Amino acid sequence: MEASNVLWRYHNLQKMSFKNFGIIDPIIKAVNDIGYTLATPIQKQAIPLILEGKDIIGCAQTGTGKTAAFALPILQLLESDTKKYKMPRALVLVPTRELAIQIDQSVAAYSKHIRVSRLAIYGGVSQVTQVDRVRKGVDMLIATPGRLMDLINQGHVSLSEVKMLVLDEADSMLDMGFVHDIKRILKYIPQKRQTLFFSATMPNEIRKFANTILHHPAEINVSPVSSTAEKIVQSVSFVEKKDKAAFLANVLRNSDVKQTLIFTRTKHGADRLVRILGKGGIVAASIHGNKSQTARQRALSSFKNGGVNILIATDIAARGIDIQELPFVINYDLPVDSETYVHRIGRTGRAGKEGKALSLCSEEEKPTLLKIQKLIGFQLPIAKERNNNLSINN
Repeated sequence: MEASNVLWRYHNLQKMSFKNFGIIDPIIKAVNDIGYTLATPIQKQAIPLILEGKDIIGCAQTGTGKTAAFALPILQLLESDTKKYKMPRALVLVPTRELAIQIDQSVAAYSKHIRVSRLAIYGGVSQVTQVDRVRKGVDMLIATPGRLMDLINQGHVSLSEVKMLVLDEADSMLDMGFVHDIKRILKYIPQKRQTLFFSATMPNEIRKFANTILHHPAEINVSPVSSTAEKIVQSVSFVEKKDKAAFLANVLRNSDVKQTLIFTRTKHGADRLVRILGKGGIVAASIHGNKSQTARQRALSSFKNGGVNILIATDIAARGIDIQELPFVINYDLPVDSETYVHRIGRTGRAGKEGKALSLCSEEEKPTLLKIQKLIGFQLPIAKERNNNLSINN
């Protein structure tokens, strides 16, 4: 199946408000209440196409407004359909609990002046409340694949009325092994539907999969595939594995930023780093897959409101972290998958804000660094030490 290409360039687009797309007044009011006035590039291209009923492959950097790009037109289409439905008409599949919660919160804000219901379902918590809400009827369902399949198998959820399907962070879902669950879920959804793919990266294997389930999709690229935000100052420090904790502690003590998100490769590594930093008087919290949903949300909320300024996370847990002005990301361990580097540092420099990203690279990680640099298209500058302080303003 061939995809029709709709390639857009940021500098060719004039400033546009959401009114230019024919978005209805109640949704415009909700958007204005949040403080959004002008559409981002991904929103400018995606919203009109979605309202026309087209399938989409949307590729844009994290923090560029992908959620609003699909949520606003979907909400409008749901609101315009006056027929009574019991089961969901729109399904958004996401890889993690945090991202499901984040999108649910955004949709709640966008839909507060219209009569469209939504629900997030995910594992790690009791399903009782989720099942009760589904039974009462819901228009838009935001779900992780595992919990959704559980509820389908138990007969609590029917997808027979779904008219719009969104795969958000599609590459992550397939990388995390959800491909089989997704294929099973697709069997429960009508083939006549609108399907939307959104992700910061779009590897060839993801594109091949997309072409098996999308119908003549329009492809939107508002930035080069696997590119990183221009306002993120990226650098690398070469540090041996045994010295990383001490090096990191020195960076944190001398950093002039309040919030820092640190990535480790493993759950055990995240907890261990919290303990090591704590012994040195540096308070940090961790989130990863072994933590309960309550513990993860507590740590994330504390990080967002300034209760704790250092959060250590694994890649899976960090997919739902969306802090508009997060200033600093540190890769304590380099990710095995080069594409993950783009997602990690995309937690900073969001919505046009400036950010910094520092990677600590040991001798054994140098081959991984080369792959990352090949992917992003440039060599990371080496962070320099000045007066015992690390400068990453290269």
